[in-house]
Amino acid sequence: MQTGPHNGPDSPSLAKCRTGIRGLDEITEGGLPRGRPTLVCGAAGSGKTLLAMEFIVRGARELDEPGVFMAFEETEGELTANVHSLGFDLDGLVARNQVALDYVYIERSEIEETGDYGLDGLFIRLGGMIEQVGARRVALDGIEALFAALPSEGILRAELRRLFRWLKDQGVTAVITGEQGENTLTRHGLEEYVSDCVIFLDHRVNNQVATRRLRIVKYRGSRHGTNEYPALIDEFGLSVLPISSVSLDHRASRERVSTGIPRLDAMLSGQGYFKGSSVLISGTAGAGKSSLAAAFADSVCQRGGRCLYWSSEESSDQILRNMSSIGIDLGRHIQSGLLQCFAVRPTLYGLENHLVRLHKLVGEQRPEAVILDPITNFAAVGDAAEVKIMLTRVIDFLKKEGITAVFTSLTQGGGHGQLEQTDEGISTLTDTWLLVQMVQSGGERNRLLYVLKSRGMAHSNQVRELLLSDRGIDLADVYTGTGLLQTGSERLAQQSRDQSAALAERQASERRRRLLEKERRVLAARIQALQAQLAGVEEDAASAESEETQRLAATVQTEADMKLARYAD
Repeated sequence: MQTGPHNGPDSPSLAKCRTGIRGLDEITEGGLPRGRPTLVCGAAGSGKTLLAMEFIVRGARELDEPGVFMAFEETEGELTANVHSLGFDLDGLVARNQVALDYVYIERSEIEETGDYGLDGLFIRLGGMIEQVGARRVALDGIEALFAALPSEGILRAELRRLFRWLKDQGVTAVITGEQGENTLTRHGLEEYVSDCVIFLDHRVNNQVATRRLRIVKYRGSRHGTNEYPALIDEFGLSVLPISSVSLDHRASRERVSTGIPRLDAMLSGQGYFKGSSVLISGTAGAGKSSLAAAFADSVCQRGGRCLYWSSEESSDQILRNMSSIGIDLGRHIQSGLLQCFAVRPTLYGLENHLVRLHKLVGEQRPEAVILDPITNFAAVGDAAEVKIMLTRVIDFLKKEGITAVFTSLTQGGGHGQLEQTDEGISTLTDTWLLVQMVQSGGERNRLLYVLKSRGMAHSNQVRELLLSDRGIDLADVYTGTGLLQTGSERLAQQSRDQSAALAERQASERRRRLLEKERRVLAARIQALQAQLAGVEEDAASAESEETQRLAATVQTEADMKLARYAD
């Protein structure tokens, strides 16, 4: 951002005139300087005339500020026809006396024949039009045509200053367009010095892809964004994306949204992604990236939420067909209006145009989730640094809007370290990173999934096998009992062997249990017999002891009786 010389803390704020052009008012922090001239310069086809026309039309139609548009290169009929496709009814605005439209034809040879050349006639003509509609806005399109016949730079400079001063004296907010010079912003190189605000439009071609950008070169008395901003011309006119306004001030939601796959939810502390977070799904070709993204889109729509699916590789119909093969019916969500598929080749536009178009689609649909599948293809229209900047802007924009974003990225096959990086370089910006890969063993190629990171939540460190079938998507535990990771038929065969071994162990254990039980019963029977034998012995011993006691008692009694008998004698 830049601060003008008269924008100190004690100075009054500069009056602004809203343009009505999407994004431009935000970049200029309220619009163009009211009552002052603004120069719009750029090469042919950069959008100068459209910006000037949109400034006049939107002012008259939306802001109740009549305007005058004076052209030096196109006739009234050509201008009316050119902007009709944008929904601008110039004829209607002229008929309602909201806009005055004029074409001034200047032929250099005629000027040379008649002699001196000045702007007095222009001032009279323009002043009459301003008075006719009560104009508060004026646009002069193609100013270099006015001064093409001036003989010297001194006269040119004087006439330019005179024109700009006259416009200020009229109290109108003026937009003046001029062609870009070879080494200067404008052909004469003077207009930018006498203008209070200068806007530069650039239309460049890189890798056979054309892109438009806008930059505020200067703005006297006001702060303004100084970066280059993506600009787009579509059926609604000119729009500018004010990237510098996107800052890290978004709120972080604690709410969770399901991934659409129960076992994947379980790996993410049982609840799925954070709402409004950014998710990166990277992996090799055919590993299941798009399938995971589609499962999330299906989950969002099933809950009644809106989802935008941006595809840069497959058509909408192809996506529907492919996902139906794994049990995901996205067609019903498109019919209900909850899912919008937007399929476009990245090479159709520049990166900035894609960015602006995404902003537009999000603004129209207001989705809860956005899927970009894949982001890798953007490398076809920009280098790695440009793609990273564009995707950073996308992530910041979606975070600020509270939209959950899922990006898929193709990684090249290779070692583990190569898989844990992306060509786009946005892995550090995303909140959750899932990695899917194909592994080959036992004559098969199978899919693996694991969570590389997931900020703000506990998450599993386990590797899961990703299974795709006509019943949907599932995750299975990989086999690591042998110390080697086994998937697919090897995992099933190993599980079968493990089950057989476990069954054999259970059977052997059962046999051992039965033998021990039999031996226990034999021993119990023997113990019972011995106990019975012991009881018999104890009974015989008790009987013998009783008999012996009785015998001894009888003997004692006999001896006593014998003693008595002897005493009797």
